Amino acid sequence: MSTLFTNARLFTAESEDIIDRGVLLVEDGSVRFAGNAEDLKSSTHHVIDLGGKFLMPGMTETHAHLSFDDSSPFSIGDSSVEQATITAVGNARLMLNAGFTSAVSFGSTYAIDVALRNAINTGKIRGPRLMAAGRDLGATASNVDFDGGLSQIADGPWAVRKAVREQRRLGVDVVKIFIDGEAINPTNPPGELSFTNEEVIAAVDEAHRRNLKVACHARSSAAVRQAVNAGVDFIGHANYLDDETVALLVEHRERIFIGPAIAWEVQYLAQCESLGISRHTVQAQGYEAEIDATIASVEKLRAAGIKLVVGGDYGISIAPHGSYAKDLEYFVDLFSMSPAEAIICATKNGGLMLDPAGTIGTLRSGSVADFIVVDGDPLQDITVLQNLDKLDVYQAGSCVPKALD
Repeated sequence: MSTLFTNARLFTAESEDIIDRGVLLVEDGSVRFAGNAEDLKSSTHHVIDLGGKFLMPGMTETHAHLSFDDSSPFSIGDSSVEQATITAVGNARLMLNAGFTSAVSFGSTYAIDVALRNAINTGKIRGPRLMAAGRDLGATASNVDFDGGLSQIADGPWAVRKAVREQRRLGVDVVKIFIDGEAINPTNPPGELSFTNEEVIAAVDEAHRRNLKVACHARSSAAVRQAVNAGVDFIGHANYLDDETVALLVEHRERIFIGPAIAWEVQYLAQCESLGISRHTVQAQGYEAEIDATIASVEKLRAAGIKLVVGGDYGISIAPHGSYAKDLEYFVDLFSMSPAEAIICATKNGGLMLDPAGTIGTLRSGSVADFIVVDGDPLQDITVLQNLDKLDVYQAGSCVPKALD
């Protein structure tokens, strides 16, 4: 069965260009043609006229926490495994309806994301194509050394290797490690390395031996350097980057992906009083300065050609599930990207995290037919992608039902 989508403003994410009279030919869940209408040779297909709507690839949420339940950021991971599982199923459907057809987990309570991925892959539930992580792997006194279902603590290279092996036994795709911490954590602020070099090298070596990816929380230059030198694949945050660290990233830019994940800082500063914390306190903790530092770091990363991706700790009260596309607004307003560049970060770059062969995140012959039809123009107003009512989402060429019940 082939379907031809016609009369589209087509954004393939292969470049920042738009095709005004674009068509998309989909067959058996894959793209067979994407381009100008006059360049399409074949003609016998089921036709859907999009009436000039904007057509773009599905987005990838690269810092996903599907088991988070939109509670206070100070009570993450407190839910029971039963409640967190129910929450995650609903969030997976919401993420897909929000136009994020793929996701990379950056930490799951318990092993929920593994079960979630399996259920999505077998068609039992709806959700994004998911690269699943297990619990956050941290050291004693790290940012995740607390009770609850979110963390796994290991000290010493062999204990770290054992923890990675345990996560492999559970079936994870990616191991998430905490290399440094948070300004709100007095025992592990940014810049204080949680692990030794030997421990991080052990985690990465053990994961890569078993064909797993490694993601990390790393805010400081020291943490990012430790991550890059050990071979970490995905870096979250990278707020404070000096020139030495950027130069190191350039050496490894073919394999490294960085997600600034700035939603937490921006919304913590904006909504702190709803959490019972004064703005003065948040400023004293350094979060206003952290936003400024992140803006400066992203400018360096863009100039250096480092692959940037969207995604940022959504699933807390101040940055709830469903608002994932807010990241693109931050990329435009805070990082001075064009809307087209921000969309490429959300589509092409995010897709390459999941599949280096490039079958996800762009619309070209041979790519997976995950795409969004937008009733509006995100190249003029990037915020339209935050309005789920304006989006028709297709996964493997099939329209995803809008209803979440």
